Amino acid sequence: MNTKSIEIYVGLFVSSAIAALFFLALQVSNLNAFNQNGSYTLSAHFENASGLKNKAVVSIAGVPVGRVSSIQFDSENYDAFIKMRIDARYKSLPSDTSASIFTAGLLGEKYIGLNAGGLDEFLQDGDTIELTQSAIVLEELISKFLFNAKDD
Repeated sequence: MNTKSIEIYVGLFVSSAIAALFFLALQVSNLNAFNQNGSYTLSAHFENASGLKNKAVVSIAGVPVGRVSSIQFDSENYDAFIKMRIDARYKSLPSDTSASIFTAGLLGEKYIGLNAGGLDEFLQDGDTIELTQSAIVLEELISKFLFNAKDD
């Protein structure tokens, strides 16, 4: 074999390896798991959405059911206004469903956990979840512990 054909084979191998890594990265990131067509929008107000990011997971009982689509500051209520895209398969969420911001692990990423209520009426596209619990900020907990410990 001459050197030119070896260079061509090496180039093809490297190109296919890069394409395979790119495909693997897309599969692992799971960015297209919840498409716009088969989903509906819910929103919620939180006093503090510290650490929550766009495309964060929305889950019920540990099962991913959607993603955060936008995080905005509501200048009328002075709180965080979060919009979520929920997969259409989960369209029967009771209207008294609550939403909380949790941390995956001790220092992991933030996600929204939904806790289904018990009413017979269901949330519709564009509805707002009324019952919310904001994120727990680790720095605030540490400062409360330190300053309360000094007072004793």
